[in-house]
Parts: sequence; C-alpha cells; structure tokens
Amino acid sequence: MGIFRNLTIPLAVLFIVGCSGQSPDPPPPPPKTVFDPLTNDLKRARDVQATVDANTDTTRKAVDSQERGDNPP
Repeated sequence: MGIFRNLTIPLAVLFIVGCSGQSPDPPPPPPKTVFDPLTNDLKRARDVQATVDANTDTTRKAVDSQERGDNPP
C-alpha cells in the first residue's frame, strides 16, 4: 500500500501536465527529396490528362448532337 501512496501524487501531476491546454508546435514541412521533380512531373501529367479528358468529352458531345441533328451545345 505504501507504493501506491507514493505514486499517486506524481501520477496526478503528470496527468495534469500532460493534459494541459498548450498545443504542440506544428510539424515541420517534409524535407525535400530527390523524387520531388518526378512527383511534380506526375502531377503536371495528371493535370494535362484531366484537360485532355475534358476536351474529349466536349468534342464527343458536340459530335453526338450534330449526328442527331440538334444544335451544338
């Protein structure tokens, strides 16, 4: 029983300090790696592909509407 009495106060103090309202510092940004240029190229390629897909959809809709004889969108 003596050990529980001796540990109660330090554990209570640690609990209070651990749950204090101070927020930790924000994490630092990730370090630069040798793969950053490659990942930038991949992002750029995805953006270009999205643009190409959007233009393809627009062209496909225009062709379909002309085949049906409707006014182009």
